[in-house]
Amino acid sequence: MAAQPQLQAETPIDVQPARWHLATRIAFRFSVVYFGLFCLTTQIASSVIPFLHFGDPAILPPIRNTVLWTAAHLFKIAGPIIYQGSGSGDKTFDWVLAFCILVVAVCATVLWSILDRKRAAYSTAHKWFHLAMRIALGSQMLIYGFVKVIPLQMPFPSLTRLLEPYGNFSPMSVLWYSIGASPGYEIFAGSCEAIGGILLFFPRTALLGAMICLVDVVEVFTLNMTYDVPVKLFALHLILLALLLVAPDARRIAGVFLSTRTIGPPASRALFASNLGNWIATGLVAALGLTLAGMNVYRSSQGWRQYGGGVAKPSLYGIWIVDPTSSSAWKHVVFESNGIMSFERPDDSFATYRATINEKAGAIALGTSAGSGTLKYQRSGNDLTLDGKAGSQDIHLRAHLFDRNSLMIISRGFHWIQEYPFQR
Repeated sequence: MAAQPQLQAETPIDVQPARWHLATRIAFRFSVVYFGLFCLTTQIASSVIPFLHFGDPAILPPIRNTVLWTAAHLFKIAGPIIYQGSGSGDKTFDWVLAFCILVVAVCATVLWSILDRKRAAYSTAHKWFHLAMRIALGSQMLIYGFVKVIPLQMPFPSLTRLLEPYGNFSPMSVLWYSIGASPGYEIFAGSCEAIGGILLFFPRTALLGAMICLVDVVEVFTLNMTYDVPVKLFALHLILLALLLVAPDARRIAGVFLSTRTIGPPASRALFASNLGNWIATGLVAALGLTLAGMNVYRSSQGWRQYGGGVAKPSLYGIWIVDPTSSSAWKHVVFESNGIMSFERPDDSFATYRATINEKAGAIALGTSAGSGTLKYQRSGNDLTLDGKAGSQDIHLRAHLFDRNSLMIISRGFHWIQEYPFQR
């Protein structure tokens, strides 16, 4: 019987060739410049250094000025360009930034290749670059991971969303609330991302972490492409970062599955000649990874309590069905846990207000960009009356509390045994 391929446990030795192929040297130069600039100008920088509170460094001058100039003069884009506060990663600004980085990387690679044409290899520089990309990808995966482990990124459908027709949902909302309706799956997906990220901070597990991250980000990119989630550009770059980390061991990985020969140890990526220096470097990187993991757990936990599922529900929380004999202008009144009050019209549209409930006074203070108002309310069990003004609308209605547990998405639960599929 043929021997099965095995990974040997000998001490790693440097088996890199004395001279790199010309194409390999050029690819390395380009990768250092392009991915280095990408990490320094995007949200990756603030994920590695979480004390940066200004968001992406690209929005600061002179990078912002360069991108805006390129958009206006080279691509002839008229009008103002959004560069912050939109929540989208596929803005015009982001695509032009990627173009600028690409141009700089190509020019720098050409110049670098001319000035450094006699260099045979970049073995030492590659070790440092590999470490930098491990930290860059790992820090970003920790953010994406823990914001799902503590189900915050994709929340359970809000009460107003539960009232909206499914056909009104955008593809992104379908994805967001489908995952949000299954916290168990969201936690599982986040755990995979967080595990892959934390493994990247330890040299012995870095390759495994890179492979897990590659699978994770390919799935994320596929979902972004098929559900029109505006993080396609960034997710593509995360795939490329994962491939950069896996590429040096690609032959060894392929050999495990395709070869019957014994698989040799990996090339050494020790940064220093002394064991003490390498132990210190390993400890510092591991400490950084654990610190970032702890900070992300803390931030996600805070977010859960401040604006996620852990927010305390107001006394009037729920969906209230309006008595049509008291008002024909509204179908439902909804009080959310985040201080939002909404009135649903007969055409399924909503008038939404920021609401502050004063239980002692039996009053609700409303505020919105369209106006403000005050409502007096009286509640008796599951019955509610509202009187007052909301913006320019006069409100006089009676409503009855809807039992949200009667909704199948809330009450169905999980079943090990099902004689027939329950698909409604």
